This record gives sequence, C-alpha cells and structure tokens, in this order.
Amino acid sequence: MTALQLGIPFERVMVDLRKGEQKRPEYLKLNPNGKVPTLEDNGYALWESRAIMMYLADKTPGQTLYPQELHARADVNHWLFWDGVHFSPAIQIPTYERVVKQMLGLGEPDPKELERGTRLVTPLLKVLDDHLANREWVCGKALTLADLSIATPLAFAERAQIDVPANIASWFARVQALDAWKQTVPQLG
Repeated sequence: MTALQLGIPFERVMVDLRKGEQKRPEYLKLNPNGKVPTLEDNGYALWESRAIMMYLADKTPGQTLYPQELHARADVNHWLFWDGVHFSPAIQIPTYERVVKQMLGLGEPDPKELERGTRLVTPLLKVLDDHLANREWVCGKALTLADLSIATPLAFAERAQIDVPANIASWFARVQALDAWKQTVPQLG
C-alpha cells in the first residue's frame, strides 16, 4: 500500500501461506522469520512491514507520508510503534479467531481468546477514537504512514465482529477510499 501511495513501481510476489511457501529455504534466506511481508530491493532484503514502509518513504524524494521535520516524524513513529506493539497484536486475536480459523478450517472461535481480545482491543479503540475526534488523519491534516499502518489490521474488523467507534469509522472510510487501499486490501470470499 505504501509503495502504491508513493507511486513506486514494484513487482508483487504472492507468498501462499496455506502452502507454507514462507517456510521454503529460498524464502527463509530473505526473511529468517518465515513471515510476510518481505521487500527485495536490488539485492537488499528487508522484513517487518513498518520498517519497509519507512524505507520506501525515505527512498522517495518529496514524499509527505513520512515527514522529515523532527516532531512530525516523531509523531508518526509513536503511532507506528503504538500500532505494532499494542493495536495490531490486539486486533489480531478476534481476527484470527473469527476470520482466519474459518478461512483455514481450524475450528470454532475460542471464547476465552475472544474475551481476551475484547479486553485488549476495547481500551485501544477508545484511545484511537478519542485521538481522532478532531483530526482528519492520525497525525493531523495529512495522510501518513501511521494511517496506513493502523488501518491495515482493521481490514477484517466487520467479519471479526469488532465494534469500531464513530471517529475511527469516519477516518477508516477515508483510508478505504484511497486507491492504494483498494488495490491492496485482501478480499475474502
């Protein structure tokens, strides 16, 4: 999504997780964690989505997704870390239980995990919703990497039965209107 938003041409290579392609030796040479995404750029391999986002932005002269000004960049960074450490891991619990398990035929959702997910997600949704009360985008008036990062785990919020508060819903609709979102969001049948 970041590459598209920045207008960087790239070749998308799908890694079929169901077939275990992320565990093949040739993939593990690029990403020893055996996870996605991985970026290959002229022989340089980089993994971790937020690191990839920052790298792509830093490679793009004149971009505005990752501001150069110290405080503006720090604001984006703090939301990227908040997402990576707190928000995305919490959202992944109900998403795994209600979406991924069904998709992979792994059985019914675990009620204890759903309860744990709700306990973790609810206060984080409040933090984000309160923050977005008077903002168009997470870091103010311009779209940044923070928006792209935080929106991504919400892709399946409806199917995961996550109640998204009003301010987040309005902001998320703006993200979903981006061509970059439309071209990258996974579609589930």
